[in-house]
Amino acid sequence: MTRCKSMERLNQTSRVSEFILLGLSSLPEDQKPLFIIFFIIYLVTITGNLLIILAIHSDSQLQTPMYFFLSFLSFIDICFTTTIVPRMLVNFLSHKTISYAGCLTQMYFIYALGNTDSWLLVVMAFDRYVAICDPFHYVTIMSHHRCVLLVAFSCSLPHFHSLLHTLLLNQVTFCDSNIIHHFLCDFSPLVKLSCSSTFVNEIVMMIEGSVFLVTPFLCITFSYIRILLAVLKIPSAAGKCKAFSTCGSHLTVVTLFYGSIFYVYLQPVSTYTVRDHMATIVYTVLTSTLNPFIYSLRNKDLKQGLRKLLVRRKP
Repeated sequence: MTRCKSMERLNQTSRVSEFILLGLSSLPEDQKPLFIIFFIIYLVTITGNLLIILAIHSDSQLQTPMYFFLSFLSFIDICFTTTIVPRMLVNFLSHKTISYAGCLTQMYFIYALGNTDSWLLVVMAFDRYVAICDPFHYVTIMSHHRCVLLVAFSCSLPHFHSLLHTLLLNQVTFCDSNIIHHFLCDFSPLVKLSCSSTFVNEIVMMIEGSVFLVTPFLCITFSYIRILLAVLKIPSAAGKCKAFSTCGSHLTVVTLFYGSIFYVYLQPVSTYTVRDHMATIVYTVLTSTLNPFIYSLRNKDLKQGLRKLLVRRKP
C-alpha cells in the first residue's frame, strides 16, 4: 500500500508542466536566419490579407458574396498565422519552452481556425457553383442573410471539433519526455510523448477527424464537378474561359491547402516524422501568405479595388 502511494506521488511529481518545442532546427546558427525568414513571411501575410479586407470593404463594386467570403477568409488567415508564427519567432531567439496550458490552447486554435479556413473554402465553392450553374437565381440564393449564416456556420462548427480533441488530449498523461519534435503543438507529436493509453484519442482522430477533414473536400469536389459539367455546355470558348477564370484562384488555394493537410493528417500517428514539417508549414503559414496574391493577381476587380485603396491612402 505504501509502495503504491509512493509510486502515485512520484507519477504526480514527474508529470510535465511544460513542453520544449525543438522547432525547425536545433542548430544555433540556423536560428537568426529562420527568424528573419518567418518574420518577413508574417509581415507579408498580415499586410497582404489586411489590404484585401480594406479594399473589399472600401469599394462598393466589391460588395458581393464572393468578396464577402474572401474578406472573412483573409481575416481568419491573419488569426491562423498569428496563432503559430509569433510563437515560432520567440522560439528562434530565446527559450523554446511552452506551458502545458499554452500548448493545448495553441492546438485548440490551430484546429479551430484551420478548419474554419476549410469550411470557408467550401462556402466559396458553393458560391461559384450557384454563380455558374444557376446565375438567374444567384442574387436570391446568395442573399446577405444567407451569406452571414454560411459564415457563422463555417466559424462555429470547427470549434466543436477542436474542443473535442483538446479535451480528449487533456485526459492523457505526459511524463518523462517533454520534447516536441515540431515547431507547434499538434496532435501527432503530442500523442507520441504520452505515457498513458492514447487508443481513444487515435480512434477518434482517425474516424471523426478524417470525416471532418474529408467532408469539406468532398463538398468542394462535388461543386466543381457540377461546375465543370455546366461549363462544358457553354457553346463559346470565350464563355468557357471566363467561367473557368472565376474558379482558378480558388482551385489553386484548395489544392495547396488540402494537399498538405491530407499528407499530414491522413496517416497513422506512428508514421509521423520530421519530414512532415514542410507540409505543415504549407497549410499553416504559406497558404495564408499566398492567398492575397493568388486571389488578386488574376482578378481585375480586386486589383482595381487595391489601387483605389492605395491611391486613397497616399498623402
